[in-house]
Amino acid sequence: MNFHVLTLFPEMILQGMNTSIIGRAIANGYLSLEAVNIRDYAFNKHQKVDDYPYGGGAGMLMQAEPVYLAWEAVARRIGRRPRVVYLTPQGSVFNQSMAREMAKEEDLVFLCGHYEGIDERVLEEIVTDYVSIGDYVLTGGELPAMVMMDSVARMVPGVLSNHESGETESFAGNLLEYPQYSRPEEWHGKKVPEVLLSGHHANIEKWRREQSILRTAKRRPDLLKKAELTNKEWNEIRQWKKQQKTDADQE
Repeated sequence: MNFHVLTLFPEMILQGMNTSIIGRAIANGYLSLEAVNIRDYAFNKHQKVDDYPYGGGAGMLMQAEPVYLAWEAVARRIGRRPRVVYLTPQGSVFNQSMAREMAKEEDLVFLCGHYEGIDERVLEEIVTDYVSIGDYVLTGGELPAMVMMDSVARMVPGVLSNHESGETESFAGNLLEYPQYSRPEEWHGKKVPEVLLSGHHANIEKWRREQSILRTAKRRPDLLKKAELTNKEWNEIRQWKKQQKTDADQE
């Protein structure tokens, strides 16, 4: 997979992504990363890419032409119009399902805004996806782009040394990941659950499934609506909620 990031701060992208698992995947050829400096396509000697918005208002706006020329250069190099993700709090909230779907692309372009945003006309011309990483405002799209690239990259074959780990972590099947433990068997008086020491794989998988469901019910009940649960599991959730209410009433 090839990542192309249109940004005013290419060094931020390159320094942030060329480390750890993603850096190793780039070095091994499973991913490629290109940070395109939008300022290189400014049409003035000072590489100025912003101007005041028509109609007034606070702040400056990124102009359409430099953004378009940066995108056009990428499109020309890869020989087609690429999928372009614009990072904006006005977009659909990013999730694991989107990461899995985007990982199927050969090329993915991330457009990072700054100041008060980008001239709407170029967005209409080149953007295919409007995506947010949460309901809050950041100073630019670089951090959201790196968050998304990290998540998408993990779904690309070969990036993770253990393929299974990319699909069994949090949000797989719309359930949070089960609790995990390592050595020693007892730490600060807390013991590793006996079932994990039993060596009985069927019981371990059953326990992990139950813990994933319980943790999701506690921390992210909104995800349960999309999870594939059996009638028995739904009944267990209802029993757990009933017990929680009883315990709360007795406090």
